[in-house]
Amino acid sequence: MHILVTGGAGYIGSHTSVALLEAGHEVIIVDNLSNSKIETIDRIKQITKKELIFYQEDVTDEAAVDAIFSNHSFDGVIHFAGFKAVGESVEFPLKYYYNNTVSTMVLAKYCLKYGVKQFVFSSSATVYGENDVPFVETMELLPTTNPYGETKVISERILTDVAKANRDFAVSLLRYFNPVGAHESGLIGEDPRGIPNNLMPYITKVAKGKLEKLRIFGNDYPTPDGTGVRDYIHV
Repeated sequence: MHILVTGGAGYIGSHTSVALLEAGHEVIIVDNLSNSKIETIDRIKQITKKELIFYQEDVTDEAAVDAIFSNHSFDGVIHFAGFKAVGESVEFPLKYYYNNTVSTMVLAKYCLKYGVKQFVFSSSATVYGENDVPFVETMELLPTTNPYGETKVISERILTDVAKANRDFAVSLLRYFNPVGAHESGLIGEDPRGIPNNLMPYITKVAKGKLEKLRIFGNDYPTPDGTGVRDYIHV
């Protein structure tokens, strides 16, 4: 299969690209490198000993996306590209609503135009809002606590509505918790630009001396020591 992976130079996208290549699929990555590095593309090739096609483009750019779709015959799209810093989304909500929802709409539009019938969307467990745990997929989605989470909810609804209107357009929504870890080769992992927003890359930078210290926030969570507890999945 020929698979378009948006955000394929990022943390989850790069690991997914490796898995796809190792499974024998053809991978085409599009990433604007706003929070990832071009070196990751070479490392994916190094791990898999296989070639891939890379476009440095923004998937909110309709002309660029149209050109990419016209150059390839995709069997499916896996959409990872998007801003994901919760704190930043509170500070710059318009930036998040525009980038995360428009990119989804653009990709869905050109999937329909070019007859691409499989769409996998990288959503988040954030969409469950303040529901009681454990979460189940049949839960009603409650309002989330930040604009980032709302962009995921809106994107899910867009894709769900498109799928309802186009019966041969299949959508899968991935609502995972915080990913953690790295590829066993050590060549790819979570290595964002600037100061990390997630815990593990922050710890790594402190351990390597790139950051002075790790602040532990919160002392009133309903946990034994008052600090926060989070669920993680290995990437």
